[in-house]
Amino acid sequence: MRAMLEGRCEPLGATLRHGGVNFAVFSASATRIEVCLYDASGTHELARHDLHGPVDEVFHGFLPDAGPGLVYGLRAHGPDAPAQGHRFNPNKLLLDPYAQELVGEFVWHDAHLGSVAGTASDPALHQRDTRDNQTWMLKARVPERPSPGTPNPRDNAPRHVERDLVLYEVHVKGFTQQLAGVPEALRGTYAGLAHPAAIAHVKRLGVTTLSLLPVQSMLDEPALAARGGVNHWGYNTLAYFAPASRYAADASTPAAVTQEFRQMVHALHEAGLEVVIDVVYNHTAEGDERGSTLSFRGLDHASWYRLNPSNATHCENLTGCGNTLNVAHPRVTQFVLDSLRHWVTVMGVDGFRFDLASVLGRTRDGFDAHAPFFQALRQDPVLAQVHLIAEPWDAAVGGYQVGRFPGRFLDWNDQFRDAVREFWLQAPGHRPVARGEFARRFMASSDLFQHGARRPWASVNFVAAHDGFTLRDMVSYSHKHNEANGEDNLDGRGDEMCRNFGVEGPTDDASVLGARARVQRAMLATLLLAQGTPMLAMGDELGRTQHGNNNAYCQDNATTWIDWAQADDGLIDLVASLTRLRRDEPLLHHDRWFEHGPHAAPRVDWLTPDAKAMQAQDWHDEHAKAFMCVISQGASGSMATPQASALCIVFNAHEHPQPLSLAHGRWRVRLDSSATHVHDAHAYDTQFTCPPQSVLVLGLEPSP
Repeated sequence: MRAMLEGRCEPLGATLRHGGVNFAVFSASATRIEVCLYDASGTHELARHDLHGPVDEVFHGFLPDAGPGLVYGLRAHGPDAPAQGHRFNPNKLLLDPYAQELVGEFVWHDAHLGSVAGTASDPALHQRDTRDNQTWMLKARVPERPSPGTPNPRDNAPRHVERDLVLYEVHVKGFTQQLAGVPEALRGTYAGLAHPAAIAHVKRLGVTTLSLLPVQSMLDEPALAARGGVNHWGYNTLAYFAPASRYAADASTPAAVTQEFRQMVHALHEAGLEVVIDVVYNHTAEGDERGSTLSFRGLDHASWYRLNPSNATHCENLTGCGNTLNVAHPRVTQFVLDSLRHWVTVMGVDGFRFDLASVLGRTRDGFDAHAPFFQALRQDPVLAQVHLIAEPWDAAVGGYQVGRFPGRFLDWNDQFRDAVREFWLQAPGHRPVARGEFARRFMASSDLFQHGARRPWASVNFVAAHDGFTLRDMVSYSHKHNEANGEDNLDGRGDEMCRNFGVEGPTDDASVLGARARVQRAMLATLLLAQGTPMLAMGDELGRTQHGNNNAYCQDNATTWIDWAQADDGLIDLVASLTRLRRDEPLLHHDRWFEHGPHAAPRVDWLTPDAKAMQAQDWHDEHAKAFMCVISQGASGSMATPQASALCIVFNAHEHPQPLSLAHGRWRVRLDSSATHVHDAHAYDTQFTCPPQSVLVLGLEPSP
């Protein structure tokens, strides 16, 4: 193989060009960057070549006669000056940040450390570690060009408009690992999620969009790996262009992993389902300043990471994970956008959920909704076509930004979660939520989102997610049970709202089981009937339990896998009925904000159980646990003489039935979360009794 020629400084990464491979690597402070070539297995080093440059802070070179399948790593030379933020160490083989395919098996080893081990205050920390880490390090592989006739992964992509979205948060492995209808060899894999048995369940639920927990190639944290643990959730990314091989049924080659992921997306698209992936552009797997040198740190620590403004020796930790990607840097912004575009155009996905997304808008002056990254994202023609969902907080002061994300973003709304839990659980020791708070959250949190032309769908409503209690555990335990995590039950939120209804954990007590079942069903109904975008957590539709573990990040076992044999079929039917009603009734997924008053359109009226308009004292009565709302397209006059279609939604958190007076007209039960009125064809015009701990939807019969 001939020596490296000048090459081009764009695009970044390793790119096939006629007659060879072009390399381009960003570093603002390196003095020299080498490309190290390996055999196909990544075991034996074959040659090293210096890149040319830098030009515009990019080192570049062209390797003639090279082609697809070339395996390589990088080494960067430069100052070892932690006080200035520089941690170059040419003894460390580095993964190209733009690597699309990975070769080898990563092993945590002290040779990955860029500095001699020590404490933050120990001067020995600032001495280069001279051990070579290539034996235990992943290498990059130049991918094949798509063969002629390869379908575009976006060709069959559905496009569900935001007001129609019903999200389903799912873990690729946990969903199918015990699903009997999926062949054993495919369980827990991309191919398993694409299997007809898996798709059939998702379609039965009536959701539109799968939100996958991280699938970009990740590492288990060193301390977790040392005790034999696995980061099951996967929020510890190293390679942002490569799909995780741990979820591939066929991991024989890196290309096979990519192909299986693409085929999964294609199959889900064929079923009318969108695929959103959880992405972690807030921190990397390299850890804090005492962590390993695997990629970004070795190439340009001071550019890739946010450093402590008063002491550049230390990383600025806004994420709780040791480091924080410096997305405000133009080249880091470019990297994130390039990665996102890759997952859309090459892998076929339909959108992204950004973990700890407030980091993406952090400047030196704090969070800015008009930060450069958001401006660049808004102008990108490819990314303008996909869904953008923010986890609108990070782990530092000023990071809570619910409702402040710009443009087309949808924000996870934890205030909806908290209000709904407090209303239905009524847990001892917790002050009951004011009904006004519940009503605001149910109507898409206008106090948070009705600004800057944002629509109700900007609020992503949820009652449970991967992080925290499952819905079933929320009504079965009074405190967390995380002993299996190996942290003495000190991890996880100790103040997370839950209620065991008199018995901790499993029970045969029929009255307790009845109360738990009713409250689960009522919370699901509240979620799927509320204005905004509902997100259902995997398994909550069938009663999945983690046995009280509310931080099961390291449990890659039956604790987190769905136990399909114990699925509550009636609960699944309720969810299917709710999503069907939501889909069929425009009033339940409206694109405009509901207003109060006789001339409002669309319109909402909040009523007491005796059908009187709610007054100030009614909103704040902590002992009144039942009320209702009537929503309509809008009409002149009062609700006594409605002139448009309307729905009445009744909430009864009492443990006993609640007599109701109905607004003028004839009403029929459209849905009853308690199943008491499942086959009720009667039309009610004055009085009605709502079952305990339940949500009902009544539809107004058209006037003759």
